[in-house]
Amino acid sequence: MRALSHKTKPQLNTERLIIDFNQLAAIGATIEGGVSRLALSNEDLEARAWLAEQFEQAGLVVHDDDAGNLSGILRSEQPDARTLIIGSHLDTVPNGGRYDGSVGILGALECVRCIQEAKIELPFHLEIINFTDEEGCWQSLFGSRALTGTLNKDYALTLNDDVGQFRAALFRAGIRPSDVPRARRDPETVLGYLELHIEQSYHLDEKKIDIGVVTAIVGRSTYMITFHGEASHSGTTRTADRRDALLGAANFITEIHRTIRQRYPDGAVNCGNVTVEPGAFNIIPSQACITVECRHSDRDMLDSMQNDLQALAQTISQQYGLEVEVNCRVQMPAAMLSGQMILAAEEACQRVGVSHMRLQGLAGHDAQIMSSFTPTGMIFIPSVNGISHSPKEFTEWADVVKGVRVLLETIMVLAENAPRD
Repeated sequence: MRALSHKTKPQLNTERLIIDFNQLAAIGATIEGGVSRLALSNEDLEARAWLAEQFEQAGLVVHDDDAGNLSGILRSEQPDARTLIIGSHLDTVPNGGRYDGSVGILGALECVRCIQEAKIELPFHLEIINFTDEEGCWQSLFGSRALTGTLNKDYALTLNDDVGQFRAALFRAGIRPSDVPRARRDPETVLGYLELHIEQSYHLDEKKIDIGVVTAIVGRSTYMITFHGEASHSGTTRTADRRDALLGAANFITEIHRTIRQRYPDGAVNCGNVTVEPGAFNIIPSQACITVECRHSDRDMLDSMQNDLQALAQTISQQYGLEVEVNCRVQMPAAMLSGQMILAAEEACQRVGVSHMRLQGLAGHDAQIMSSFTPTGMIFIPSVNGISHSPKEFTEWADVVKGVRVLLETIMVLAENAPRD
């Protein structure tokens, strides 16, 4: 193979990339124009099988680890070389978009094909990874947390939630729950991690900037807050005597949004799900359970947001004569990305000739987990109107191509600067 050289330029095959995109988007397609490929669902498993076939056709070494992370590996001719991982995810939220995660996986695949076709010898192994359950159908960022060895006690607890459905889903996908911790990698074998992704926000689109070079990813915490009241007849129970769990939950939702807007203008809160028991029109609710998520790029501010959330839950419960349980389900600190990777991506942008800016990632990503494990970089492309997790999610095809070109050139920059034996 040729030595790495500026004279040897790998060329994207955009027609092939479009074909891949359309084939993948058809798996789990919804009538609204979106995609539903929940982690470990039949649609997700079909997408994994499709990706494994693409890996095989490209001549890559195909590997599944003990957490179900699917890899396609281009081996370096230096057997003891470390590995540069380029990854993202194929799973989606219910009725989500066609670009979230998919762009990163398909872009990585096209980069590897181009490097092979240009007969470029890399000084590192290049591994594409489709991480399991990035979106959190079962447990957020499950695959990257398993790979980095950062799964905690929540993993065992989640296995027993939902009448063991997570455990059953793992087994159905050929994953033994007891073996998942064995997916942990030795960080000494990994050179770094790169991820191409849609921004899922409005900054690039509004400013008409081609590429976002990510410097940090916001921290987030997810809570399950359960208000307990007393079920009784909705017509015969006096208003003053009611212990209405749903009324308390509704007031909590209103107040937490007001609090965050006033005290944390750079933060965000979302109450994304409410379940009510008994759930009958003529029975006062005895229980209301809310899922609440807080996000902030500053660790101290995120801690303060969480303190306010817990204090408000106690205040509301006392106001309405209820009991309350506040359980933290996910705790993910803000992540700073690698300066080396930031500079490499910026140099790649200059070589490709695209406009770029530094920005923060406002959503959770596998890169957030990988950043504490290995030097990590992330490249954003514009999301039209900032819409994501929706069938309306859209990125112009020209922007997808620019993003893949920058990803490819970033790999080249890292290869040129990597130590050689």
